[in-house]
Amino acid sequence: MPNPWDRGSALLLEEMGFPALATTSAGLGRSIGKDDQQVTRSELLQHVSELTNVISVPLSVDSERLFPEEEGGVRRCVELLAEAGAAGCSIEDYDPSAKQVVPFDEAVEAVAEAAEACGRTGLVLTARCENHLYGVLDLSDTIDRLTAYREVGAEVVYAPGLVSSDDIGRVVEEVRAPLNVLALPVAPSVEELRKLGVRRVSTGSLLFNVTRRTLRAAARELLDSGTSLYAL
Repeated sequence: MPNPWDRGSALLLEEMGFPALATTSAGLGRSIGKDDQQVTRSELLQHVSELTNVISVPLSVDSERLFPEEEGGVRRCVELLAEAGAAGCSIEDYDPSAKQVVPFDEAVEAVAEAAEACGRTGLVLTARCENHLYGVLDLSDTIDRLTAYREVGAEVVYAPGLVSSDDIGRVVEEVRAPLNVLALPVAPSVEELRKLGVRRVSTGSLLFNVTRRTLRAAARELLDSGTSLYAL
């Protein structure tokens, strides 16, 4: 389930045969001159509407914390995403304003609220444990969090940053919920992940990042040497 960042990339990925897509908060942010965790709720909703209006495959939304500080909080955000045509959404347990992973009980409560709203609107909820993106390498805590998220209604769990086959296999075995894995360069291949029991693989901002690097390298050649060999 790769992650496009605009209508063109979404259409390309659908045409290639991917059965579902997901947005990327970092890719969207950087494509509009912002960064990850800087996109507003209204900008995200506009983005989701633009994508669902041009693709026919299901779209899951990287919706960060589901904007609890906005009017109506998590529940209203889920409702608006459903109205925009999303098939699913995610909720993270990292608070960028506090620069820390949300305390356990608070995170579980937020997932439960999101699960209730998703149950009413028909969205598939993915609950994310952000530990491994922010230097919290306690796998037992990650497993405890993902298990708790499943128990309060999350249908898919996700701990971006897991790369060890042993760790991934342990999460699959102990959490007992469909697991999404981020397809990092040092992570197992999709086929290897399938054998481990992983049910979904996404790319996060990786496709956007490699596209930006390619553009930068081509533009540097044009600026420095005046040639267009990058187009060969």
